[in-house]
Amino acid sequence: MNSKTRFIDWEYPQIEDGKPTKYNWVVQHKDKFKLGFKTDVGAFTYINAKNGVVIEDFVQIGSHCAIYSVSTIDDKEGEVVLKKNCRIGSHTVVMPGVTIGENAVVGAMSFVNCDIPDNCVAAGVPVKIIKSIDEAEQI
Repeated sequence: MNSKTRFIDWEYPQIEDGKPTKYNWVVQHKDKFKLGFKTDVGAFTYINAKNGVVIEDFVQIGSHCAIYSVSTIDDKEGEVVLKKNCRIGSHTVVMPGVTIGENAVVGAMSFVNCDIPDNCVAAGVPVKIIKSIDEAEQI
């Protein structure tokens, strides 16, 4: 399946607070959650939107990710924004107050505790920027 055919039959999922969608991902505080057009959220992903989570159009999130707008461990809070066309690898954790830029790619199993700029690749624990993405590499 290529990027042109991937979302042909895409529909917004029904989201109920704290209950799995038909794709088996969960949102808490759905009233503070905004989901863009033609997004792909992987199974078993958990999203805590207490302080706001915005997922823009064409974002892809791998399975088993966790996105937190609040952390009870260190009392951090803040809106999380995943910009248009960014991609997040499986088993990644995104912490409160983080923005992941347009067209950015975050490698699997990363711990994202800082903003990731547009058009770059980042990965690791904690996440570090690896390289910039030039126009030819963008999807």
